[in-house]
Amino acid sequence: MLEDRKPDRGFVEIDGEECKGCGLCVEACVPRVLRLAESLNRYGYHPAVYDGHGCNGCGLCFFVCPEPGAIRVFKLAAPERGARPEAALAAV
Repeated sequence: MLEDRKPDRGFVEIDGEECKGCGLCVEACVPRVLRLAESLNRYGYHPAVYDGHGCNGCGLCFFVCPEPGAIRVFKLAAPERGARPEAALAAV
């Protein structure tokens, strides 16, 4: 199953203490790798969490988030054409 999965093109960092649990990022996420946590943060909200894989680095979650600093999106460098996947991982 893991062999069929596309390689990640990005990843997301979410500050669970800044997130207010509105769910806008969850709805905007095209690959559906964000969800609301079952646990509460210190303010009593269910913060968004990243599943840890599958992000395409598009940044839609960042742009719809009303809370400044709650979401950071990182786009990974594309591997060079013809390069082995192991080489691309080592370069990142």
